[in-house]
Amino acid sequence: MPANEKLKEQISHLPHKPGIYKFFDEKGIIYVGKAVDIRKRVSSYFNRSAQHNKKTLKLVSQIIHIEFTIVDTEADAFLLENNLIKQYQPKYNILLKDGKTYPYISILNERFPRVISTRNKLNDGSRYFGPYPSGTTMSVVLDLIRTLYPLRTCTYNLSPENIAAGKFKVCLEYHIGNCKGPCEALENETQYNHYISQIKNILSGNLSVAKNYFKEQMAAAAADYQYELAHQYKQKLDMLEDFQAKSTVVSNTLSNIDVFTITSNEQCAFLNYLKVMNGSIIQTQSLEIQKKLEEEDADILASVIAQLRQDFESTSKEIITNIEVKLPLDNITVSQPQIGDKKKLINLSLKNALYLRKEREGRQEKNRESTDQREIRVLEILKKDLRLTELPRQIECFDNSNFQGDNPVASMVCFKNGKPSKKDYRHFNIKTVVGPNDFESMYEIVTRRYKRLLAENQPLPQLIVIDGGKGQLGMAVKALKDLNIYGKIAVVGIAKRLEEIFYPGDSLPLYIDKKSESLKLIQRLRNEAHRFAITFHRSKRDASTLKTELTDVKGIGPTTAEALLLKYKSVKKLKDLTREQLVEEVGKAKADILYTYFHSS
Repeated sequence: MPANEKLKEQISHLPHKPGIYKFFDEKGIIYVGKAVDIRKRVSSYFNRSAQHNKKTLKLVSQIIHIEFTIVDTEADAFLLENNLIKQYQPKYNILLKDGKTYPYISILNERFPRVISTRNKLNDGSRYFGPYPSGTTMSVVLDLIRTLYPLRTCTYNLSPENIAAGKFKVCLEYHIGNCKGPCEALENETQYNHYISQIKNILSGNLSVAKNYFKEQMAAAAADYQYELAHQYKQKLDMLEDFQAKSTVVSNTLSNIDVFTITSNEQCAFLNYLKVMNGSIIQTQSLEIQKKLEEEDADILASVIAQLRQDFESTSKEIITNIEVKLPLDNITVSQPQIGDKKKLINLSLKNALYLRKEREGRQEKNRESTDQREIRVLEILKKDLRLTELPRQIECFDNSNFQGDNPVASMVCFKNGKPSKKDYRHFNIKTVVGPNDFESMYEIVTRRYKRLLAENQPLPQLIVIDGGKGQLGMAVKALKDLNIYGKIAVVGIAKRLEEIFYPGDSLPLYIDKKSESLKLIQRLRNEAHRFAITFHRSKRDASTLKTELTDVKGIGPTTAEALLLKYKSVKKLKDLTREQLVEEVGKAKADILYTYFHSS
């Protein structure tokens, strides 16, 4: 059974249920999608091809197998799709960078708990905060905590029995004031756990508990005339105030909100995520995502929200965005605020997304400028090597192609500023020459090309390259003279064997250094013209063979042969069609004739 018939069979058995579907090529999963109605959604890929963009059509052309999973609700489909995309990383789904592990701050499950950084979240009873979008962000918070509180950093097992037995001695951290010596029972466990409680509040975004504690300690020290100690508490309070000032952007009445914004161009989407707790931004992430199927911003944002909320373990019940997005998640509100503090959050997040977009597009523009500068530099070298009077910003190269005189054709390729300008490429069917005569063919195509440019008042190139030796070059010169434009355009020929460059009227060729960038540019022109001519020649030859074979079939006329030729290109593809498919193309009578012809022979 042909592949398309197998797919139709699979689609006919898909359920009208919510769930996810997976598209496979010969190597594995290439796309995962979700649907309220699996059969309707999958069928749309195959029934509405005229509405699809090129990338989607390419995806569909590679599908050889379809699988599905039914779920209870649209929300379940949304979450399952996200998990499968992360698991399989299909090439046609938009993806966040895979393989990245985010750092956490962990309060370990032990007596006199340590506060450490880690990228491995274990089910060991410890308390984990994060993840943080980068190690730098995490280090700022961890350094603040270690500055505010005297915590131990050793790995000793500080059980009551070990401490009572005197197994440990205080280290340098104790002597410089970073630790109070719990290993020798010099630290009160209740006080230490009080520090840990405050640290948990800070890591949860609630700084008020720690701030009130330091205010109380500062006032008590001052009342007891311990001004140096009071100053130390004042410094710690200032650290907290400074930390909060850098992160607070709106009213303290806002708590536990996820903020997502997006902006995009044709190739990429740029997003920003802010996690807000108690009026403070405790996490932020900006990212760039390559579009795979020209997805809409709302679809990209929905996918990213699901992935980032999972990665950053968000439990927020409120999400605000800059565009309307559908999230089939239970007990979660999604809105686009227009005024107030939430609108300020949206503006701040979007500012970050736009900054990332501007930076990336600026970098791409700089790279493009660098490329243009390199191409112009090569043209300057070519101008010098060929002793041209002006910079060859437009170069046109001609080549002939025939097989023993059969289907003679020619091609012209055009490079502008050192790069192919494919919209200016031209094919030529040789009209005035009989038999394999490359010289006369060259005269014809050069004449036709520049006669038309002159008639249409189009700009002429600064350089013409003829793929061939002195004979072809001479006929190109004759064509230019007959058009009265010889001398207005530089023209050279390139011989294939030794890469010799010939000038009109000069019997001695020019040999350019084989490593020269200008020679490489000429070779690119010659190879492109040759490829373009050969491709056209083969298509004509194949078309001629196909048309002749079909018109030899009694009952199949030239019109039917021409139509089948345009669509299928080869007899082999026609032979693979079923009788029903042939009926759809040419009707029952002609289908019977062709099917009998193909399969009887």
